[in-house]
Amino acid sequence: MPQQEIVMVMTNAPDLLLAKRIAHLLIEEKLAACVNIGAPMLSIYGWKGEVEGDTEIPMMIKTTEDKQHAMIERLVELHPYDIPEAIVVPVTGGYAPYLDWVRSLTDGKQT
Repeated sequence: MPQQEIVMVMTNAPDLLLAKRIAHLLIEEKLAACVNIGAPMLSIYGWKGEVEGDTEIPMMIKTTEDKQHAMIERLVELHPYDIPEAIVVPVTGGYAPYLDWVRSLTDGKQT
């Protein structure tokens, strides 16, 4: 059986407290192995015909290809935005023990 491919999902949250809550739940529910939460940054974007700007907290979520859809569904449930960012980036390589660790956490074999 081939190994699960690893993906990284990029998103953001409106504040640090929500970013931490989302990260904890995704990991507890075995939908992600790791979530990196970055420093606040300014996002400039178009919304409803206007140019908007807000401070957001960037998040990078590591999961497997099989779990990405369930993880994104859960992210959308937890997120206050009408259309939360969820961009899936394939991982084409990396340190094999780390990639195996991501797989083991998302398949429930490791706690």
